[in-house]
Amino acid sequence: MLTLCILGFLNEEPLHAYDLRARISGLSGHVRPVSDGALYPAVKRLEAAGHLTRHTEPGERATPRQVLTLTESGRAELMRRLREPADTEITDRNSFFVLLAFLGQLPDPADQAGVLRRRLAFMDEPGSYFYDEGRPLRAREMSDRFRRGMLQLAGATSKADRAWLHRTIAELEDHA
Repeated sequence: MLTLCILGFLNEEPLHAYDLRARISGLSGHVRPVSDGALYPAVKRLEAAGHLTRHTEPGERATPRQVLTLTESGRAELMRRLREPADTEITDRNSFFVLLAFLGQLPDPADQAGVLRRRLAFMDEPGSYFYDEGRPLRAREMSDRFRRGMLQLAGATSKADRAWLHRTIAELEDHA
């Protein structure tokens, strides 16, 4: 997720690492805050791979600022990651939202729709937070009100997600 965020935000514009971290933290929120200890090694790996460069610009108070810029190799890597997201980026809700934040940068509507179809296929698989001998339990089967509430909330969210996915896939197919 961190690599996708770095590539995606730098594809929008060159950024100082502090600004990049603030944007990533805003996207991931309190669930996965980004520390300097995670960001800087990731930036160094991407720089070593040739996906981004650094250059120095004058700072606001005479302190020079290191600005990060995406390279053509970085753009190609971003497009690859958007076209072919990892399974976790499809199945994990938070990771999928990060993917969605940058999916509009993928230029081909057919590729965008393909990613959304993968999410829809995942959501169409029966699932639950609770199982009985491998069978997913439904809200109506739960005697505990809090577990029942979890399943009811998840069901309502899933219904809204599916409706959005169907609508957006249809729009993308019409556009293509």
